[in-house]
Amino acid sequence: MDHNFVTARIEDLVKWARSRSSWGASFGLACCAIEMMGTGASHYDLSRFGMEVFRASPRQADIMIVAGRVSQKMAPVLRQVYDQMMEPKWVISMGVCASSGGMFNNYAIVQGVDQIVPVDVYAPGCPPTPETLIHAIETLHQLIEDGEIMHRRAANNGGAGVELSSELAAHTSVTIGTK
Repeated sequence: MDHNFVTARIEDLVKWARSRSSWGASFGLACCAIEMMGTGASHYDLSRFGMEVFRASPRQADIMIVAGRVSQKMAPVLRQVYDQMMEPKWVISMGVCASSGGMFNNYAIVQGVDQIVPVDVYAPGCPPTPETLIHAIETLHQLIEDGEIMHRRAANNGGAGVELSSELAAHTSVTIGTK
């Protein structure tokens, strides 16, 4: 089908709506989950950044935030939750343990969640601050709105694989409250 003015505008509208109405599935496994809970609390007001609440059911979510280390026993559960999510779905790897196994270099820990599910954005830190997680969510929203995420996924044969800079995440300012 050829793209014309109407279909191009509808695609832009769909990308805009997807980037501003995301629902997160929390998959908190360790200490990073505490920071994720802090991000969802009233102090940071995550609804201003296009994510209202975390969903307990993966069927109602389109962003999975994997926070913390993943054990070998938990890996099949992580994949099952990911498979239950509706398309389109995205994954944020939160923290060093989720991204690379962290300091746990043993047989019981998966050395990177990208071995189980395709990861779109990696949020650095041990644990990442709420500002870093918000920055990762905003980066994902921008990739969705631009349509670039689908091109990156096709090129990487899986997740988009966007890595946030530790320095950039540390200096990201988030306005809290109103004046």
